[in-house]
Amino acid sequence: MAPPMTLSEEALQQAIDRFWETIPQLWNQIRANVRAIAAEEFCISVQQFHVLRYVRRGFGSVSELASVTQLSRPAMSQAVNALVEKGLLTRRQSAQDRRYVELELTPAGEDMLSTIYAENRRWMMEKLSVLEPDELEDIPLGLKALRKAFLEPVPTSQQTTG
Repeated sequence: MAPPMTLSEEALQQAIDRFWETIPQLWNQIRANVRAIAAEEFCISVQQFHVLRYVRRGFGSVSELASVTQLSRPAMSQAVNALVEKGLLTRRQSAQDRRYVELELTPAGEDMLSTIYAENRRWMMEKLSVLEPDELEDIPLGLKALRKAFLEPVPTSQQTTG
């Protein structure tokens, strides 16, 4: 039989349980909304939407995109070709290395992504508007704590060796 949990262990267990009850469902709803906007209003696939997102974030070649999305180069080339044909991406040969083709969003691609994100932001504001002011104030604090726990490096004095 396991020894009884201490108060802090119990709090940790409750936080973990609440995390798993909330975050996956929440993220799935947000993602589904973004995908619906992209597909219904702009007639682009989810894969094409992700390509545009990654290009906006600085991934500038088919190879980089294939690597970050874990798709094959031929599949990524097809997605890029479709976006070039739609006027949302351009290809440009690198001045430094003529074998390297750089991808850039066109103004239409930039506008489309901005519109998708703005519509999603409006949807999220609608969802969050049911909360009380103190509940809204708690959200940034909770997210800050999650960032600290999961995304910030652990000080070397707290790291364990395995």
